[in-house]
Amino acid sequence: MTPRTLFFMRMRGILRKEALQILRDPSSIALAIVLPLVLLFIFGYGVTLDAENVPIAVVLDDNGPVARDVSARFDLSPYFKTIHLTSMVEAMAWLNQRRVDGIVHLQADFSSGLYKRNQAPVQVIVNGIDANRARLIQGYARGVLQKWTELRQARGEPVAVPATKISQRVWFNEAAVSRNFLVPGLITLIMTLIGILLTALVVAREWERGTMEAILVTPIRRVDLLLGKVFPYFILGMLGMGLSVVVGTTLFHVPFRGSIVALFILSALFMLASLGFGLLISAAVRVQFVAAQISIVAGFLPALFLSGLIFDLESTPRFIQIVSHVVPARYFVDISHTLFMAGDVWPVLLPNALALFGMAVLFISLAFRKITKRLEG
Repeated sequence: MTPRTLFFMRMRGILRKEALQILRDPSSIALAIVLPLVLLFIFGYGVTLDAENVPIAVVLDDNGPVARDVSARFDLSPYFKTIHLTSMVEAMAWLNQRRVDGIVHLQADFSSGLYKRNQAPVQVIVNGIDANRARLIQGYARGVLQKWTELRQARGEPVAVPATKISQRVWFNEAAVSRNFLVPGLITLIMTLIGILLTALVVAREWERGTMEAILVTPIRRVDLLLGKVFPYFILGMLGMGLSVVVGTTLFHVPFRGSIVALFILSALFMLASLGFGLLISAAVRVQFVAAQISIVAGFLPALFLSGLIFDLESTPRFIQIVSHVVPARYFVDISHTLFMAGDVWPVLLPNALALFGMAVLFISLAFRKITKRLEG
């Protein structure tokens, strides 16, 4: 038989073994199919960075038509649930009791200041315990007041006119919906779980169950063992990615502006980097429990906290930003956000793709060197 025929025979045998092992182990299927759906539903429906129906108190010391017009703008805003109170003392009590998250106060000279001095300040008090939520509430309040100002200007009515006027526009995520940001990044987390956690156990499982000794006496080479361990989980990871994309775009209506081909190629690079890292852990550690713990600490947690999925890396200390460059998920988060919301922007995609390619080559090479056909390791 030719060397090529022997290679395909060896690969057919080891792939059949891995496929049967995956089918007999429900946890692998659950991690590849069920877990992505669970995470998508949790992040899609349960996790949001937006603030809607925020309870705020509106206090009008001036009960004139102009003040009531401002109050009506807050009533109509989808971001606020207004509670009209009669005094600041009562409003402060509600704020202290956490019954409202903010106060909008129009003082008694609001209308007169608007007509006489063309100045009508509005006091906005926000609960700052949750700093991010407080900034959101402040931004929404400014947006309501800016819209009210623009409407009065359009009608030719007196209004305080600042020296400069801000005309803002949001690109790529026009609706400013956090779901459009979270779901593409979540695909990175799902592929990390499949790529690192599952493959971190495959070689360690062979040693722990005693089946590695049987493999050592076969004519299977190290490259055959490496390919046989990587290929089935690569297929599982890509299936999980495809399922996540379909659910995200159809159920959660997340826009996808890039090309499917680019997504597949770049996802494959990230999947290979994750599989290589997981296989390196599995080859270095011969106990499944320890391998799983290392994969979570060294793979999953950095992907969650150091990829830019939840926290803005530009706001972190310089040391953390440097450390994040060794996390493959950081690069794929940039890729997925760009493909989904901006499209095929290759000046962004290409550097990240090259970084993933380098990591994939490095991890797979180290895993190949670490995989041994000797009992002593």
